Amino acid sequence: MLIGDVARRSGVSARMLRHYESLGLVRPTGRTGSGYREYSDEDIRRIFHIESLRSLGLSLREVGRALDDPGFAPAELVAGLARRTRERIAAETELLTRLHRIGAAEPAGWEDVLRTVALLQALGSKNADARQRAALATSEEAALPVEALVEAVLDESDPNVAGALRWALARAGENGPVLLAEGLDSPAPEVRERAVRSLAELPGEEATALLRDALAHPDATVRGHAAVALGAQGSADAIPTLVDLVVGKTGRRGGTEGANAKGANAKGANDVDAADALSALADDPALADRIAGALVDRLALAPTGTSARRRLTQALADIPGPTASRALGSLSHDEDPAVALTARYVLALRDGR
Repeated sequence: MLIGDVARRSGVSARMLRHYESLGLVRPTGRTGSGYREYSDEDIRRIFHIESLRSLGLSLREVGRALDDPGFAPAELVAGLARRTRERIAAETELLTRLHRIGAAEPAGWEDVLRTVALLQALGSKNADARQRAALATSEEAALPVEALVEAVLDESDPNVAGALRWALARAGENGPVLLAEGLDSPAPEVRERAVRSLAELPGEEATALLRDALAHPDATVRGHAAVALGAQGSADAIPTLVDLVVGKTGRRGGTEGANAKGANAKGANDVDAADALSALADDPALADRIAGALVDRLALAPTGTSARRRLTQALADIPGPTASRALGSLSHDEDPAVALTARYVLALRDGR
């Protein structure tokens, strides 16, 4: 079969077939009397083999090795191709994400595009100062897409940069709460904590509603931050979780106290934050007795001499009203000297002594 016929049937151009011949990939086995290249059936099969290997992403040099080197290891080559393909897909995906974000910023001209690109690059910098400057630079004149800010705040480990990013996110407008709420489902506990801390600083009913939902989250740190934030907003829904924090529960209500509780509270909202939030809520007379009753109920379950019992007593000291005063009167005779001393001291203050 002559080169023109091979080109038509194989879909490989005559020019490429000559290139394959120059590289030694496929050589016509014969020549006609006029000197034209003549390809055998075996030559044509090799051409199809070459095209099949090229379709996997092999270079022509790799194709030659694969066809002619008896010691060639196909598994190793395929693994390398898969790795390069993943890297290429990751790079293309990153580019596509960046283009979407530039489009979401609705640039009016190339100056806006360049400014947005510069801010996006700064957000991805390894330098914390550069990331912080990028967050603080966001404004109506140099807006960053909400998606970029959410991704940055969920990835940020530096507390100063994280604070600047949360500030920028609070100014960014819509979609922030919903996108942050997706971070609450992350398998990484640090990402879940960043998500709830950021939600706590966002204004609006949508963020508040998501914080209420977070009160039932399986992660104690998430529940704690949500409860403290809601308590500061005056939400009575947070009271049971705040009392859990004072006690030091780590699982869902009814969990255990101890070293695990300290570990869970060490990075998140702790018993002091919870007691402060309960005290703020108790400024509402309608809630003061309810909070005092919840603390008293937990005291009845806390064994004498436990740190939880002491924390509950200290929290009760900041709650006004007759229910708290009666409970402190009983606690002034508690078997635990620390509890009894705290109760007597608080009662003396309330009596003006």
